[in-house]
Amino acid sequence: MSIAQRVRVEDVTVLSNDWYVLKKTIFSFLRSDGTWQQQSRETYDRGNGATILLYDTHRRTVILTRQFRYPAFVNGHDDLLIEAPAGLLDRAEPETRIRAETEEETGFRLREVRQIFDAFMSPGSVTERLHFFVAEYRPDDRIAAGGGNVAEGEDITVLELGIEEALAMIASGAIRDGKTIMLLQYAALNLF
Repeated sequence: MSIAQRVRVEDVTVLSNDWYVLKKTIFSFLRSDGTWQQQSRETYDRGNGATILLYDTHRRTVILTRQFRYPAFVNGHDDLLIEAPAGLLDRAEPETRIRAETEEETGFRLREVRQIFDAFMSPGSVTERLHFFVAEYRPDDRIAAGGGNVAEGEDITVLELGIEEALAMIASGAIRDGKTIMLLQYAALNLF
């Protein structure tokens, strides 16, 4: 039996449609014991996204970004977040979108990219599926300063860090972004 056969949606209410869409859904779920249980969940739909780690195995470096994230700030993080470049797909294919986002945020024009996996980052409440990529870079692949899209409120600093330094920043708490931690650990296991 598929999961679709175990879910009966009874009511959907849009709670907010400002930045993205927040819905409250009442549904029944067929439990493993054969009984139906009514449940209520709120889901935040911001679309799917893509993220990438740029790496240079010869110089043992990675490219990350630093920017302000309001949700992290209101949860007690009084600093900018260090992250891998990322963005929403906006109806584009993941590889197409990550190429454009990388150039916008970092100024690097990518040659070859490789998708390594996709993951639901907060499946208890957020619908987003994030596509993870890696790509080798060389310093001469940088064709612009980067910095993000000012109209979208982005004010991004580009960081080039040694892989050992970046991994140490996870342990020290300087890097707290989940997607970035996943990509750096992937790099440590598979790329360097």
